[in-house]
Amino acid sequence: MTGSPAGPDRLLAALAGGVDVVDLAQPLANGMPCSPNHPGFRMALARRHGDAVRADGGSSASEIITTGGHVGTHIDALSHVSQDGLLHGGRDSAEAQRGGAFSVHGIDTVEPMVCRATFLDIAALHGTDCLPAGHGVTAAELDAAARRAGVEPGAGEVCLIRTGWSRWWSDPQAYLGFDTGVPGVTPDAARWLVERGIRAAGTDTTAFEQIPAGRGHTIMPVHRIMLVDAGVHIVENMQFDGLAGGTAVEFGFVLAPLRIVGGTGSPVRPLALLSR
Repeated sequence: MTGSPAGPDRLLAALAGGVDVVDLAQPLANGMPCSPNHPGFRMALARRHGDAVRADGGSSASEIITTGGHVGTHIDALSHVSQDGLLHGGRDSAEAQRGGAFSVHGIDTVEPMVCRATFLDIAALHGTDCLPAGHGVTAAELDAAARRAGVEPGAGEVCLIRTGWSRWWSDPQAYLGFDTGVPGVTPDAARWLVERGIRAAGTDTTAFEQIPAGRGHTIMPVHRIMLVDAGVHIVENMQFDGLAGGTAVEFGFVLAPLRIVGGTGSPVRPLALLSR
């Protein structure tokens, strides 16, 4: 899939020609990294084989899952962030959340995404597998990565940004980087993305935006720019192992949030569809 943004016809044509599916989600497992701002993930068997056995000898097992909406690979609804009491479009956040669920901008209002995505590998731009802790990804770097790849994010599409930080996923302390900082998008880079009219952007870190050493998630200007000001969704905790080092810089993309009525986010399993 090359050239101008792919519409439904081009996407269907690519699918008809055969695709390789690349999973862009991190696995959900007990003990995985989770921001202290959100309830963590926990899965346990509620019923085990042998707890109850049917007359024919059959048995079943099932689990109970507890998780926040912003845990693992997930997408932010526009209700996730407010500024001065207002959500995107000037909607009053206090009124919108009355009753314990959002009446506007809930994650259930986010349509499934089946569109073109562009992949900007900032780590590769710098000749490394992983950006340094606390590195700020600037608009100039996004522009340079886009020119290097020969692609341009387009209106209604998704832009994926690789820092390489997912290498630390198995080490929650290193991955969350509260002492060291975490690489991510800076405000001018966020405006670069917004100017291109994209519907969502994703990266392989816990907060999408740059987290300087020792600051944690105390101030999040990029979330304000994208979610509140521009209405652009953010996808976090992605993994790009199946794309890094390859030639896939634009491809079909599929993402569907769970229809959690009035929720502020949802776990997702994004898929890249690479033409054969």
